[in-house]
Amino acid sequence: MDDKIDIAISYYTKKGQDILDTVNSSCSLTADQIIHYGEEMAAIEYKLTALEVAKES
Repeated sequence: MDDKIDIAISYYTKKGQDILDTVNSSCSLTADQIIHYGEEMAAIEYKLTALEVAKES
């Protein structure tokens, strides 16, 4: 089970990094796009936190 959790953590970490790279490399994002990316990051961080708690249990 830990292997699946580690894979999921790696996946969501990569997705989060992809979003950060996109936001940091763009100088012409609209407010709506920034909000959208922020919402996606919040969901990813929530999932990562839950996965890390599950891994510790």
